[in-house]
Amino acid sequence: MKQIIQNLRNGNTLLEEVPAPIVRKGCILIQTCRSLVSLGTEKMLVEFGKGNFISKAKQQPEKVKQVLDKIKTEGLLPTLEAVFNKLDEPLPLGYCNAGVVIAVGEGVTEFKLGDRVASNGHHAEVVCIPQNLCAKIPDEVSDEDAAFTVIGSIALQGIRLVNPTFGETVVVFGLGLIGLITVQLLQANGCRVIGFDLDEKKVMLAQHYGAFAYNAGKIDVVKTIEELTNNVGCDAVIITASSKSNDIISQSAQMSRKRGRIVLVGVVGLEIQRSDFYKKELSFQVSCSYGAGRYDDDYELKGIDYPLPYVRWTEKRNFETILFALAQKKLNVADLITERILLGNYQEIYSNLGSNKIASILEYPERNIQEKLSYKLSIKEYSNHQTKGVVGIIGAGNFTKMTLMPALKDCGAALKIIASAGGLTAKTLANKYGFALSTTDYKAILQDNDVDLVMITTRHNQHAIQVVEALNAGKHVFVEKPLAITIDDLNEIERAYSLSKQTLSVGYNRRFSPFIQKAKELLDSSNAPINMIATVNAGFIPADVWVHDLKTGGGRIIGEACHFIDLMIFLSGSKVKEVLMNALGNNPSDNTDNAIITLSFENGSQGVIHYFANGNKSYSKERIEVYSQGRILILDNFRKLEGFGFSGFSSMKKRLDKGHKTQFQSLLHSIKKGTKPIIPFDEIVNGTKASFAAIESLKQRKWIAINEL
Repeated sequence: MKQIIQNLRNGNTLLEEVPAPIVRKGCILIQTCRSLVSLGTEKMLVEFGKGNFISKAKQQPEKVKQVLDKIKTEGLLPTLEAVFNKLDEPLPLGYCNAGVVIAVGEGVTEFKLGDRVASNGHHAEVVCIPQNLCAKIPDEVSDEDAAFTVIGSIALQGIRLVNPTFGETVVVFGLGLIGLITVQLLQANGCRVIGFDLDEKKVMLAQHYGAFAYNAGKIDVVKTIEELTNNVGCDAVIITASSKSNDIISQSAQMSRKRGRIVLVGVVGLEIQRSDFYKKELSFQVSCSYGAGRYDDDYELKGIDYPLPYVRWTEKRNFETILFALAQKKLNVADLITERILLGNYQEIYSNLGSNKIASILEYPERNIQEKLSYKLSIKEYSNHQTKGVVGIIGAGNFTKMTLMPALKDCGAALKIIASAGGLTAKTLANKYGFALSTTDYKAILQDNDVDLVMITTRHNQHAIQVVEALNAGKHVFVEKPLAITIDDLNEIERAYSLSKQTLSVGYNRRFSPFIQKAKELLDSSNAPINMIATVNAGFIPADVWVHDLKTGGGRIIGEACHFIDLMIFLSGSKVKEVLMNALGNNPSDNTDNAIITLSFENGSQGVIHYFANGNKSYSKERIEVYSQGRILILDNFRKLEGFGFSGFSSMKKRLDKGHKTQFQSLLHSIKKGTKPIIPFDEIVNGTKASFAAIESLKQRKWIAINEL
């Protein structure tokens, strides 16, 4: 299928052939009929992409700070590699879609095949959208008009925040697409509407809709409002303009009455004069997109609705309201359409995103796309006749892009097929790294006879089932940590592994780091128990990110701290016997990421993991200390290893190396040569159980023995 994407590195807008998405649980598959190009948003993205590195940096100062912090802790070259990889990520364009349902996912009851729906889908022939981001299109509304549903909801949400009453005077600053829809919806609310813009055509259109509209470049906007309101001032201002200037926010304050309301929907300079707001006790609020539920994964992705009596207007209910207004002819969008362009001629829009346009409609071919729908896309002919170590990858997220693929490239791995749910990221990586195929159906990898090594980098809750499926399909398996997030999932993996003749590896790369290998060599001169301390300056991750969700990510202790449990198993040469975990605060949650984990090993060694998310990024992210028989090893951030009390060794320093490349080299070699697994399976199971025991220890406030699980 075809999809429009933006290249952030060079600003090119492309129509790409990508695999069609698979319908997912809680989602519907939509064949697009029309989509609306949001000229303001998409112009900003295109111009950002076309800018040089300095221009990009100026537009994202918070990202520059992150880059500088990363350079301090990880070095210049790894940071530059990460930045360039990030810029190579394709950005799918579009969020105003109308089409027909062609597949319904598990758990969806509201929609059926053939329903016409509006959604926030991209500019693509087929999109997979969660049910709470879709709404049925009434029979009276055309596909073309329905494509305005989402953009209309952005306007509606701004109005809901202003909460206008019948007869109030409301100013709309900026008469672009959202502004002109805002004008009409305010008119329908019985408001007296005054609009300002610099474009005479848009001013005239606002006047056509019944607003008092003026060219802001030809008048004094504050005095105009004073004259129109008998020096009272307007009741509210909705800013839908896009400008770097601070003038608009200042003028909005000056034209408002005492205790007036100002809502920002667009993007303007926000250096606010306190005196402007203080004297009048003005309220100022920034509107969040389509409405309540936006950016809430529970609502958008999991389909958990907010109860209507308490949250009357969610984003979905805003969608439905706009569609009702269209059906009742309370909202006219036909006048806003500047051009109608066939999808294949998309450059007619993107080569000229001028200010003289208001709305551009993309028209899609009317055909039964299901007959030609392909979930697998051939990138090039597969010509590698290697019989062992042929790789298929499930997952094309950040770890795959930033870490796995660069390392595999350096290893000369035979790459056959890569899968991602959306298709676009897999297609991009397939092109970049020379895969023969990309797909949205990961089971195509399990069914591929050439592939004998399946690498799994999906979200944590998918690891166990995909590991079991891959082992049952007769594949060697590498899975990024964690192996599993529940004991039941781990038990299923153990059963599958016991019946398989293949190997299973987990992404415990740190034991393969040259620094850790050197430490192990130095320590192996004695079998005595050792003391180990790992201090992990993990960094803050917002509470709503999926890694904290116990059902999806398992929490950061199971999902990330497991790295250091495995590292201590390796360094001590012994399995964990008991675990005790304490966490920050009086009533820490099960998904805490500020914890101290104490490990007792079978050979008498002991380890302490300080896993903290409340530190500072300028400090080293990871520090490992080992104490043994009057000797000490200190590893700082996998860049420098120092030894104290070792004969013939004092220090080792080199570029940041956490062992990824060596791990994959070892993995590929073991599969090609048929040697033993690179990490003993019993150690993998022991480390996984130790992470579960840590959480159980927190709950029970006592030591937990591994054999109790």
